[in-house]
Amino acid sequence: MGFVYRIASPSEYLAITGYNISDVKLAKKAWVAPGQRCTRFDISPVNYTFEVQAMSAEKLPFILPAVFTIGPRADDEECLLRYAKLISPHDKLSHHVNELVKGVIEGETRVLAASMTMEEIFRGTKSFKQAVFENVQLELNQFGLIIYNANVKQLVDVPGHEYFSYLGQKTQQEAVNQAKVDVAEARMKGEVGAKEREGTTRQNAAKVDAETRVYTVKRQGEGAKEEARVKAEVKVFENEREAEVAAANSELAMKKAGWEQQARVAEVETAKAVEVERRNAARQTEKLKAEHLSKAIVDYEMKVQEANWELYNRQKAAEAKLFETEREAEARRASAEAAFFARQREAEAELYAKRKEAEGLAAMGQAQSEYLSAMLGALGGSYGALRDYLMITSGVYQEMARINADAIRGLEPKISVWSGAGEGGDAGGGGGGAMKEMAGVYKMLPPLLTTVHEQTGMLPPAWMGTLTGGPSSTSS
Repeated sequence: MGFVYRIASPSEYLAITGYNISDVKLAKKAWVAPGQRCTRFDISPVNYTFEVQAMSAEKLPFILPAVFTIGPRADDEECLLRYAKLISPHDKLSHHVNELVKGVIEGETRVLAASMTMEEIFRGTKSFKQAVFENVQLELNQFGLIIYNANVKQLVDVPGHEYFSYLGQKTQQEAVNQAKVDVAEARMKGEVGAKEREGTTRQNAAKVDAETRVYTVKRQGEGAKEEARVKAEVKVFENEREAEVAAANSELAMKKAGWEQQARVAEVETAKAVEVERRNAARQTEKLKAEHLSKAIVDYEMKVQEANWELYNRQKAAEAKLFETEREAEARRASAEAAFFARQREAEAELYAKRKEAEGLAAMGQAQSEYLSAMLGALGGSYGALRDYLMITSGVYQEMARINADAIRGLEPKISVWSGAGEGGDAGGGGGGAMKEMAGVYKMLPPLLTTVHEQTGMLPPAWMGTLTGGPSSTSS
């Protein structure tokens, strides 16, 4: 059999004996060689519960219930060695270990109780328990054990010996008698104290009443003084507030006058600025018109010239190629192919020229679009104003006037207005009839204005009238 590696749990130790070990080797983990023996032992503490019977110096028996928590001393290797040698071969809860611990505790308790009277044990329970704890620990040290905790309960009488019971009854009776005496004394003190307190209360009440009347008179006088002082302060405060309000109103009036003057100045300056901006906008519009229109015309002409030059070059190249092909052709098929190629090239050249021409038109249209957008922005977005401006600049109205003038050229219309003296209900008023004729002429204006509006979109001026309905309705 070879080496074996052993490991102990956290609450265990390994006790190794045998080959090459003089006594006992303690370890938590170790290799166990052939010829060696390894034993595990637990070092966790165990609770032992006893009822120790002992006797006092007066030969009075009693029972001492106790619970001891005992285990090996884990922080002392020498104690662990003693525990491994003497206790570990036995189960911690075995009868052997239980009797061993019980014997030590009973022996030390009896020895200590025999040297003390019952009264000393009963009244010095804490010191008695401490003495038992210390004496028992001295005996357990030889086994490598330590008391982790000791809980010694209240002393109990042995059946047939009711010392503690009688002692308790005695104490209870003494307490009852003492309580009766205390009650009687308290009752006596209470009655005497009540009489004393009653007299003192009456004396204090009379004293307080007198002091209260004096205090009331003083407070009334002080109240009257305080009221007068407060009224004076209020009056002064009101006067000060009125003065402050008057000063604030005066300052506000002055500020309002200054603000109104500033507002008027600002209105005048705003009107001037608007007029200046309007003139600048007009100049800028004219400048943009000239720049964009000239640029568009130049671009268009350049693209047309480029297209013509490219077409000319391609035509010349095609003619040269066709000539060479005809010279070199030896058959009708070759001549036909040359002619087809020439036509194809011409078509491509024509297509290219059309494309260039279209690009020139698109550039011109783009320039006109930018020009119209700039004009529309300069005119504040009014499409009617833009239309009127374009019609004026393009000479539409002049052309319309020329056409209308040519239509009536050579005519010499003569208008005679005859008015009877008896018409209109006024025998002596010839002027009224003439006005009626003028009114008839004026009635002919609505159709004319309607026709002009339908053809040009322009409305008559406000002093002449406004179109409200169809072509024959107007108001003035």
